[in-house]
Amino acid sequence: MDPGEKVRRAISDLRKGKFVLVHDGIDRENEVDLIISAQFVDKDSIKIMRKDGGGLIVLMIAWEIADRFNLPYLADLYQRISDRYPILGELIPSDLPYDTKSSFSISINHRRTFTGISDEDRSLTARRFAELSENGSVDDFCREFRSPGHVPICIARKGLLKERKGHTEYAVTLMKLSELVPVALGCEMIGEDGKSMSEEDARAYAERNGLIFLEGYEIEEVFDRWLGSWQPVHSI
Repeated sequence: MDPGEKVRRAISDLRKGKFVLVHDGIDRENEVDLIISAQFVDKDSIKIMRKDGGGLIVLMIAWEIADRFNLPYLADLYQRISDRYPILGELIPSDLPYDTKSSFSISINHRRTFTGISDEDRSLTARRFAELSENGSVDDFCREFRSPGHVPICIARKGLLKERKGHTEYAVTLMKLSELVPVALGCEMIGEDGKSMSEEDARAYAERNGLIFLEGYEIEEVFDRWLGSWQPVHSI
């Protein structure tokens, strides 16, 4: 299937609150993530990610949202306070085998959650973050969330796939192409052997469940058509 057509179908599914599977590529993490728009997350979505995915469930957000809420990359925060806490400077992930810098920021819980880990709690945290991301302020963010929590945040690079080709950038790109709030929820898929699920097994899972499986390069091909300006999705 043509990459443009696959992305069209993925966009249609994302707008309906369905999952899409994204493989970043054999030359990077070589992992497949279950990705969904955070706007549509409910407790059943978290259950699927927990049982069928098995990896860490994280929010993936656009750079401009992080900028508005003044959310830092965790590595940058560690660097800034390393004079006071030298151990944090030593822990900065400068030796990643697949990238030059981590996309992780802080972790959060919504203030209406209990421990924050239940399917209901995590879905509330993710959904409210997406809703607040449309027009919320820093004060709104602080009123609704506390940190640390059970939902880590990953921040996409400002230039998206021009700067980094990770699951965070792929997910946010898909949200923007779908004209959804650029906040996704993602989870790495783990196989029965405890290792990252193979591409073959992930494709089989997608087929069984009627989900679209995208390679990172397919998203890149579509992204390149709008380099510098987002166009209505119907013009893909």
